[in-house]
Amino acid sequence: MSTFITRMDHDGGSGPRVAVKDLIDVAGVPTTAGSRALERVAQPAEEDAACLAGLRSAEARLVGKANLHELAMLPFGTNPWFGTPRNPLDPALIPGGSSSGSAVAVGTDEADVALGSDTGGSIRIPAACCGVSGLKTTHGRIPLHGVWPLAPSFDTIGPLAKDVSGLVLGMQLLEPGFAPAALPATTVGRLRTDARPEIEAAVDDALMQAELDVVSLDWSEWDTGATLWSTIYFAELWAADHHLLESDPDGVGADIAQMLGLAEILKSGLAEAQAQLDQWRRSVSVLFDEVELLVLPTLPVFPYRIDDLEDFATKAIEITKYTAIFNLSGSPCSAQPLSVPGSPLPASLQVVGPHGGEEIILATASLIEGAVSP
Repeated sequence: MSTFITRMDHDGGSGPRVAVKDLIDVAGVPTTAGSRALERVAQPAEEDAACLAGLRSAEARLVGKANLHELAMLPFGTNPWFGTPRNPLDPALIPGGSSSGSAVAVGTDEADVALGSDTGGSIRIPAACCGVSGLKTTHGRIPLHGVWPLAPSFDTIGPLAKDVSGLVLGMQLLEPGFAPAALPATTVGRLRTDARPEIEAAVDDALMQAELDVVSLDWSEWDTGATLWSTIYFAELWAADHHLLESDPDGVGADIAQMLGLAEILKSGLAEAQAQLDQWRRSVSVLFDEVELLVLPTLPVFPYRIDDLEDFATKAIEITKYTAIFNLSGSPCSAQPLSVPGSPLPASLQVVGPHGGEEIILATASLIEGAVSP
C-alpha cells in the first residue's frame, strides 16, 4: 500500500490510468501531502486542482493519490507515516523524491501516467532512481491552483511514465492539444559534470548513438545557482509549512523538522538572492543562443540505500546538484533511463530546453530513446 496514500477505484472513465501525487487536490479526497500533521486536519477537497481538467475531459481513470516524501521537501522518497514506496529496481534503494509513489506507480505498471511535482528535482530524481522517465515543465506552464505549495517560485507539475511516449500522453492530459515537435533537435550542448565516470560515459554514448551534433559548453555558474536556489527554497518552504510544525510537532517527521529549522536560519538572505536572480538566469538563457538543448546526467550517482541516509543534508545537496538549478532558471527538463555497461542500475539522461521547449525536448528524448533501445 505504500505506493499510494489513498486508493481510488479507477475514478473517472475509460481513459488511461493515472496516479496523482497526494499534494494535488482531487475532488472528494483529502490532500495529505504525505504529512500526518496535515492528514489530521485535511478535509475532502471541494474541487479538483486546475491541472486535472484535461484528465477529466479525457475520461482518465484516477487510480489513487500517490505517496511522496513528506511535504515534498526532500529528494529521497521515504515516508515515516505512510511507508516508503518500493523501488522496482531494488527495494533496498531509495525510490527518489519527492514524487516517489508516482515513479513507483508507473514503474510497477499500476498506472500508465503519474502526475508529480518538481521544485528541485522531485520528478526527475525519482524517475532516475526507479528507471522510468519524467518531465519537469516550464515554470508557470501548468496551473498550480489546488496544489499544496512548497516553494511557489519553483513549483511545477509534470508527468512520469515508463517511456517518452508516456510523457507525451501525460502532457496531452495536462494540456489538451499538446504535440511533440515534428523534428528533434540537431545540435545539443553537453554540460560536463562531476558525475561518476560511467554515468558521464553513458550520456556521451547515448548522444553518439542518436547521431546528434554535440557542442561542449563551458559554464561556470553551478555554485552560484545552487546558492540562490537554496536561499529562495528555504525561505519559501518555511512560509508554506512552518505552521504545521508549530501546531502539531508530533505529526511532522524528524527530517522535515530539521529542514524547517534550517529554513528559519537561512531565510534572511531572500532579498539578496532575489536581487541576483535575473542576472543568473541570463547566464542560462544565453546558452540557448549556441544550441537548441542542453544535455547532462540527471543524477551524479546511483540511488542511495535507504539504510544509508544518516547524513541526509549532504546527500540531498549531492543528489539535487544537477536538477535544482533548472528549477531556478524555470527551464523544462526531461529525465530518461540509460543502461550502463557492467551496472545492474541504469543512469539517467537529462535534457534541458528553453522556456516553453517541452515539445522539442520530448521529440529529442524520443530520438535518443529509440537510438539506445536494444
